[in-house]
Amino acid sequence: MEFKEVVKNRYSCKKYGDRQVEQEKLTAILEAGRLAPTAKNLQEQKIYVVQSAEKLALIDKFTPCRYGAPTVAVVAFDRNNVFTYPGEKRDSGVEDAAIVATHMILAAADEGIDSCWLNFFDPDKLAEALGLPENEEILMLLDLGYAAEGTGQLPNHTSRKPLSETTVYI
Repeated sequence: MEFKEVVKNRYSCKKYGDRQVEQEKLTAILEAGRLAPTAKNLQEQKIYVVQSAEKLALIDKFTPCRYGAPTVAVVAFDRNNVFTYPGEKRDSGVEDAAIVATHMILAAADEGIDSCWLNFFDPDKLAEALGLPENEEILMLLDLGYAAEGTGQLPNHTSRKPLSETTVYI
């Protein structure tokens, strides 16, 4: 698919069918995340792929937003392996994990896989429940799957402010 079409047509899926994501498509999505740029190429991201009924049920205890997705990628980063920016107020962890997640979302759309960025959960409590190392912080959950029949873009999906309202040349 052409990149402009991927960006234009990708939407946040809110209801999934039972069909599992094929391993080759999942690998392509994960590979896109692996290739994403990170500050100083630290590659501090950690992706946990959740597909078992037991672990998906555990995720459901922490968020109502899995929407029945058969695969969830837990996107985390290692707080001990981040680049601290000048001024020491920010580091690269959140932004690098967000770049990784965005690459995966766009790769999913290119593979014909629907997705949804989830952040409606307590990341510390979920990390503890999943048994993640203490040095890792969850940025988001990425639902992956095939939309259920009749599911599609929300009515306001194509409603966008004009570029003139979101961009300023200075």
